[in-house]
Amino acid sequence: MKAEEGRTRRVAREDLVQFVNACFACTRQDEFYSDVHGQAVSIRFLHEYILGNYRRLYARVLAVGINHFNQAQIVFNLLGSGRDTPADFRAEENALIRACLRGLPPQRVLRLFARLRRERVNNRRTRATIRDYLAGRPDPAFDAVKYRAKVNAAAAHAHLDLEDELRAFVFRRGQPAAYQNPLLDAYRRAHYSQQALYELPYTVAEGLAQKHGVPRATFLAKIEPRLTQAERLRLQQAQARSGGRLEVDLTRAPLTKLALYLLSRPHAEREARRAEFADALHAAAGRALNKAPARLGRVAAVLDRSYSSSGSSAKRRRPLGVALAASALLRRASNEYREFWTLPCEDALLVEPRGATNLADPLLEALAWEPELVVIVSDGFENDPPGAAARLLDAFRARIDPEHRVSVVHVNPVFDADDYEPRTLGPELPTVGVRDAEDLPTLLGFARFVDGSAPLAELEAYLAARARAFVGEGA
Repeated sequence: MKAEEGRTRRVAREDLVQFVNACFACTRQDEFYSDVHGQAVSIRFLHEYILGNYRRLYARVLAVGINHFNQAQIVFNLLGSGRDTPADFRAEENALIRACLRGLPPQRVLRLFARLRRERVNNRRTRATIRDYLAGRPDPAFDAVKYRAKVNAAAAHAHLDLEDELRAFVFRRGQPAAYQNPLLDAYRRAHYSQQALYELPYTVAEGLAQKHGVPRATFLAKIEPRLTQAERLRLQQAQARSGGRLEVDLTRAPLTKLALYLLSRPHAEREARRAEFADALHAAAGRALNKAPARLGRVAAVLDRSYSSSGSSAKRRRPLGVALAASALLRRASNEYREFWTLPCEDALLVEPRGATNLADPLLEALAWEPELVVIVSDGFENDPPGAAARLLDAFRARIDPEHRVSVVHVNPVFDADDYEPRTLGPELPTVGVRDAEDLPTLLGFARFVDGSAPLAELEAYLAARARAFVGEGA
């Protein structure tokens, strides 16, 4: 019986680790080696399997920092199966759902509510969740203007009684000649006044500007003060093509988004602004570490810049961007740091996807430097030659480091739909999935569960502790 129980707990730990890894990496989008359909089937199966077998732990996974897509998927599944929630866990599950929704971008939450309506999930807890979320928003008028159709759908689905002006605006019933709320009134006036366009959020004003026939360059120049940082990053290249220049505040951009923005710039611009870009990456890494502190010793990074790091049309350059951002974060967090690319790269800010995936050579150089920690950032599709990194590490462990004084972790930004997890480099090398480089401090802590050295009880305690902290932060 004890042997059987031990096997059961080992399988449970492996199931949970696989699921968490998938939830860090998978966003149900095309990847270089797989398409969206395979991604969708694999991640849906994992969610259904873990929900059906480990509901408490499934809900607590919301607290470990997984990506937004999988957070929304977990909330949807929990709300749609509330009758299966154990009575003694209902309060915690509700608290985890509320804390998760507060941390998600509003557009993703409203898409989740639209999906709940579309799939007819309308139990009492779902209606209460929608009601409490909308009631807790800091600026309901802003949400109504920017996400009018989605707020309409959510309010109708939950049978909400909105405040008078908001109800008139959202449902277009008895609309007044003027609104007391300045943003609602600006939207009304923008239908016949071009000047009112520039009092609205960019995404709302954009459609109305086209209706008024406002030239694109003129519109972007005037709406610039209202752009969010994310909108600036997305629009910078488009504005440059139209003959103007949209300034991006590099001091506010998140680390991975900043790395992706830098990789999108021409070589000439990267060379001309090298010092500025390097300082921006360093500062962004510092901001990321302020949110999730990490203090490391002597660290080497093996970074994959092979052609597959160019990503897909849906995730352009993301694997390479994660590698560049991870390098900046590790450099900032370490006492000593060196980076080793799959092809030699004199200046990381000029890096481009090139060649095959040769991890063995840079890994050998990294180990020869005698680090305390080696972090490999790669999609795991090693082909020059296949399996060389794992064989090299096996030999290193057997002949030079049998005590495992050097820790080696593989960080993979790509979900492999065929294996239901990020592709590994070998059975002895722990692999953790990643969406953004900012997650690295969390993932390095989670890696001890991946290599099998930590038992299920420790993983359960870890998830419970993260859930307590997550609910506390949300409150």
